Amino acid sequence: MAVLSIQSHVVYGYAGNTAAVFPLQRLGREVWAINTVEFSNHTGYGAWRGKVLGAELAADLVTGLEERGVLGGCEAVLSGYLGDAAVGRAVIDAVRRVRKAAPNAIYCCDPVMGDLGRGFYVKPDIPDMFKNELLPLADIVTPNQFELEALTSLDTGGIDKARRAIEMLHEKGPGIVLVTSYRDGEDAAAAKTDGTGGSRISMLASDKTGVYRISTPELPLGAVVAGSGDLTASVFLSRYLETKDIKRTLEFCTATVYGILEASFLKRNSAKTDETTSGPMELTIIYNQHELDCPTHTFEAIRL
Repeated sequence: MAVLSIQSHVVYGYAGNTAAVFPLQRLGREVWAINTVEFSNHTGYGAWRGKVLGAELAADLVTGLEERGVLGGCEAVLSGYLGDAAVGRAVIDAVRRVRKAAPNAIYCCDPVMGDLGRGFYVKPDIPDMFKNELLPLADIVTPNQFELEALTSLDTGGIDKARRAIEMLHEKGPGIVLVTSYRDGEDAAAAKTDGTGGSRISMLASDKTGVYRISTPELPLGAVVAGSGDLTASVFLSRYLETKDIKRTLEFCTATVYGILEASFLKRNSAKTDETTSGPMELTIIYNQHELDCPTHTFEAIRL
């Protein structure tokens, strides 16, 4: 069984399919990757080369898979950054064609739109496409806190408010909601009581029967690290396909992502040459691939 992953792609570094395909493969998934852009590097560098490949190519590639008669072997569709609304429509068409051939296939939608501190970095029509067209099709949705608020128009500064926003996403269609980054006063209080004294960050996961929260130390990464959301969505999807257990999936995913982020941060800080330290921090997924199947850390998810 395979995962059809429709995302951007970079030659250097990790973002979109570059951050998602190998983790899925290392966790035992066959991956059919369709790239919507081909860039030399992710846009966080401020300059890049390449081009948008677009919706027409994506749709044509899905047609090729359909003609080979292999779509029945697809167990999930994963989508991330949408360059424009046309790509969103290509994703919708792909999900429908996969489900026609494989009715039990699930769709995991990573609604990439922006982040706290950065605001939106997508075209103006993308948020409405996620809200009105992609969410109703999705089985799993993986927003960060900023995207959770954008999709629901709710403030999520307290956990009760966040739970209400999660409920609103469930009402739109997805049976599973993963909030990939969440901060409120409870994380600060936890840092004081557990003796770490540092800031903490959480993920929240809900399957309609319950909401789970899991917290880790917040690493001083500085600017948002490209690819971390793509990594998170791919690992969460693979672990859920394996376990069908929201709590175990959240714990596996958190341990893996934290382990790779921590190792990437330590490698960055220990680097001595300008070549390895210039530009944004890149994920060290290949060097630390053991974190995918045997994470260094363990964290417990608490049911709220």
